[in-house]
Amino acid sequence: MTKWEVPDLNDSTLAGGAIRFSDLAVSPFALPAFSLGRDVRVAWIGRTSTEESQDPRLSLIRQLQRCRSALPAAWTITCHFFDVESGRLPLKERSQGSSAERFDIPIARDGGITDLLGEASGKGRRFDAVISESTSRISHRMFESLSIERMLEDLGIPLFAWNESIRLDGGRSQQILQRRINQSVAEYEVYNALETSWGGLCAHVREGWNIGKPPYGYTAKRYRNPNPVKADKGAMKSRLIPDDQRAETVTQIAHLRYFEEMGYGVIADLLNADLQQHPPPQPPGGVRARGARGKSTVCEIRRNPKYTGYQVFNRRASRSGSGKVNDASLWVWSPSPVHEPLIPKWMFDELTARRLARRSSSSTSGSSIAEEARCYVLRGRVFCFCGRRLHGNHRKGITYYVCWPKANNRGRPDSYAGHPKAGYANESKLFKAVTRLYSDHLLGPPHLDRLTGDLAVAANADPWTPNDLTPLPENPIPSHPLSASRQDSHSDLLAYLPFLIANLESAPKPLLLKLFQATKLAIRLPASGDSYSLSLSLPANYRTDIAPPRSV
Repeated sequence: MTKWEVPDLNDSTLAGGAIRFSDLAVSPFALPAFSLGRDVRVAWIGRTSTEESQDPRLSLIRQLQRCRSALPAAWTITCHFFDVESGRLPLKERSQGSSAERFDIPIARDGGITDLLGEASGKGRRFDAVISESTSRISHRMFESLSIERMLEDLGIPLFAWNESIRLDGGRSQQILQRRINQSVAEYEVYNALETSWGGLCAHVREGWNIGKPPYGYTAKRYRNPNPVKADKGAMKSRLIPDDQRAETVTQIAHLRYFEEMGYGVIADLLNADLQQHPPPQPPGGVRARGARGKSTVCEIRRNPKYTGYQVFNRRASRSGSGKVNDASLWVWSPSPVHEPLIPKWMFDELTARRLARRSSSSTSGSSIAEEARCYVLRGRVFCFCGRRLHGNHRKGITYYVCWPKANNRGRPDSYAGHPKAGYANESKLFKAVTRLYSDHLLGPPHLDRLTGDLAVAANADPWTPNDLTPLPENPIPSHPLSASRQDSHSDLLAYLPFLIANLESAPKPLLLKLFQATKLAIRLPASGDSYSLSLSLPANYRTDIAPPRSV
């Protein structure tokens, strides 16, 4: 009877010098096998917030030193990736800025987190594992942190952290539990800090203190911060007080809008006629200053509720919505007026009610004419001789396109010198010319040989003749060649061009927009006269066998 010999579990090697590992270390759910070797290349990833929160230089030096101290002796950091940015940014917005270059950081930078992921998925990467001080340095958001961890894991690259134990015996359950707890705590701390800060801002506003730059018409009166610690550091608070002529201009804008019912463009021109009496707003830094106010500037002044004497906060989604105006139900108001009003509250409310009533009536009228007026079939396709793209307008049942350079260039007359006050083009006339262009040069059987011959010459191929067309069934196409079943791609639409001539003028506008996009229609108006040029551009993969399939 043979007696089996069991190796001594206390020995570190087996026969032949092979290293003996634990059962968990060689399990299918353990770390990659390379981590069991002697030499492992490691990439360090660091991140720190901007200088308002901490010193990026000292923070990154500390993170790197800690990560080095946690690695096994034979493991070596071969490359360094780090960013100076918020940990709450989504992955697609990471490593976009140049903040890291502004500081004297004595660490050779190989890029940011996106560069690390790019190298990890490419050939010839310089690392086998990644380490950071904590997973919160990867991202403050648990979803982003888990996504990056999964990306690396799918590539066979484990992610380690200094504040977690690095175990090579194969046991991962305890490590995963600790990591998920750390990630949850990190996200909790971020949201808790944000909510606490938000509550402080709301209380700040309700007490009448201003946040940010004073709006046009007001100036800031500064006060010593009530908190003695912050006051010793020079922190101040401010309230709004009227700013002489600018305050009078704000009141006049409201009166012209309410009593005279003037449009914002007319009001802007009226105020720009006397800039000494009505000085224009100055943008931050003065970089975009044009020396005059525009239509949108007047509109924004009229709609700012701070002019009613109340302090208002959260009008714009400055962080989450790229500055778009929030719904009024989300605004934070002071309980009573806290500064001198420039527009009476009753007037502000009535002007707002008028605007909402006009919007409601236009959206609930149910008129097909109104709906058609908002869909310009040649939108984005008509260009003025000056290079500007014409915008659509609809008035008294007529749709036309207009180039009015003064509208967006108030205070900059040199930008449209020599240009007529306004240039107009009737959509009906333009559309008739467009349909003739397609029928004369692109559609219809008489022109198939000419078109396809031109395409063949352009492709250095032998032209084909109409006799090469695939025979068609008796009813080859549905009742409308632009039916919904053929809206999947430009190539499907182009295949039906020869059969659209009888239906082009009656085709649905959304599908005409698609056709014009596929063929890159462009209409250019001259400096004078009634003539204009039209051009088409067929895609490079346009098929020369212009015939529909046998069945539709």
